[in-house]
Amino acid sequence: MTLYEVRGVSYRYNHERHGVQALSGVDLDVRKGELLAISGPSGSGKTTMLNILGLLEQPREGTVRFDGAEVSQLSERERTLLRRERIGFIFQTFNLIPVLTAYENVEYFLMKRKVPGAEARQRVLQALEAVGIIAQADQRPNSMSGGQRQRVAIARALVRDADVMLADEPTAALDQATGLAVMDLMKRLNRERGVTFVFSTHDPRILAAADRVIQLTDGRVSG
Repeated sequence: MTLYEVRGVSYRYNHERHGVQALSGVDLDVRKGELLAISGPSGSGKTTMLNILGLLEQPREGTVRFDGAEVSQLSERERTLLRRERIGFIFQTFNLIPVLTAYENVEYFLMKRKVPGAEARQRVLQALEAVGIIAQADQRPNSMSGGQRQRVAIARALVRDADVMLADEPTAALDQATGLAVMDLMKRLNRERGVTFVFSTHDPRILAAADRVIQLTDGRVSG
């Protein structure tokens, strides 16, 4: 079954002196439960594509359907709810709150949604356990390794019970061994929980772990 249907999507960043065409006529399907990699050099449009899939940006041309619903036909509130409830984000810079512990970083989303305390605690502990970081639950990010911080970031996305995880260069800030371990973790979560993963990378070792690879070159699908 198809989760995303992208048809003829183009996106242009407008600057004072000139514009930058980030995407040009992209067609892309993302199947439910797959682990899809978007590859390409810096500036190829990978991050822009993830932002559009994450409903953070809207294309200038073309259509995006998420689970059958055309995103452009949704209200801003509906897009916000869809993004909050069904889409998880994993960033290469982790984006953790430095003054909070690992537990509190994962719990933060549930607190904002006013999830009852006992339920929130159970969900946070389950997410930390799933990524193998429960022993570091009381540590703050600055006392963790890069791999541990990325695991916390994945747990934070998992606690939403998202249908899809969008990961922008999730291993770029990690050494080779840690990057492969994080990739193995994402594969396990994909297999055991059925979570769809879409991630951008240009690391051939990581690309080899994907079910399918889409190549972007100058904003166009080239392979």
